[in-house]
Amino acid sequence: MSTNNSRPSKAERSASAREKAAQMQATQAAAQKRKSLMVKLGVLAAVVVVVALVVVLIVQNNNAKISATGSAPQGGNAAGGILLTSPTTVADTSGIKIDNTNLVLKDDRPTTPEPSELTVGGKGEPVNVTSYIDANCVHCAEFESTYGPQLKQWLADGKITLEYRNVGFLDGGSPSNFSSRGANALACVADQSPAAYLDFATALWGHYDQGELKNAELSDMAVAAGASDSVKSCIDKGTFRPFVEKTTVTAQNEGVGGTPSIFVQGKSVDLASKDFVEAVESAIKANA
Repeated sequence: MSTNNSRPSKAERSASAREKAAQMQATQAAAQKRKSLMVKLGVLAAVVVVVALVVVLIVQNNNAKISATGSAPQGGNAAGGILLTSPTTVADTSGIKIDNTNLVLKDDRPTTPEPSELTVGGKGEPVNVTSYIDANCVHCAEFESTYGPQLKQWLADGKITLEYRNVGFLDGGSPSNFSSRGANALACVADQSPAAYLDFATALWGHYDQGELKNAELSDMAVAAGASDSVKSCIDKGTFRPFVEKTTVTAQNEGVGGTPSIFVQGKSVDLASKDFVEAVESAIKANA
């Protein structure tokens, strides 16, 4: 009599175990793949959110509503310059109103700079140095570091007058419009604490390597340079932003394409091919 034994053989059990192990490995691999994909998607989504927030911040800052009207700071002129007559004084100006209602960037801009209202010292008078400069410009920081002490000495000796035309050319690459905010801070100091202007300018460009500053940091830097506490409100409110916008657009419309752009006695100085100190000393000698 034969017996029907339904118990799987050893070989069958081994095959079944291998099959289950393979299925388990496949299930785990699929789960790991899904997990990895979800992590990657999560990271990607986070990056997209961060980029979107940065873009929104840039757009919001760059489209911030600036009043079309305002006033020029003490020492300011209609072309947007701030004229220093000594290391601690600015020109005696007042009552200059800024109206940017019809201010637009022109299409037919000159290919070479044609700045308006450049000061030219007469015979026996100090020669004029005018500098188009941007608070967020590395070459401007280098220029100020190299020539700042000499400019201050010429001013102290009564050999030059120095006009800063602080522009916001580099706002497009800044998430906080630092070029224009820095220019506004300089105008605030010129208006309310002119004796501190040069020291504040030195500190501002000396900070370039550390990156952009918030308004509160600009205020602290200005006060540390000798400005009164009253500049804090001016800096925070952007009081002279219309003046800065006027300076910037006027400079562009007059063909000033980069910073620093330097003019001595109304003539452009090519810093790449001519020694700046020599150019100024020659003008001083010719004007004596």
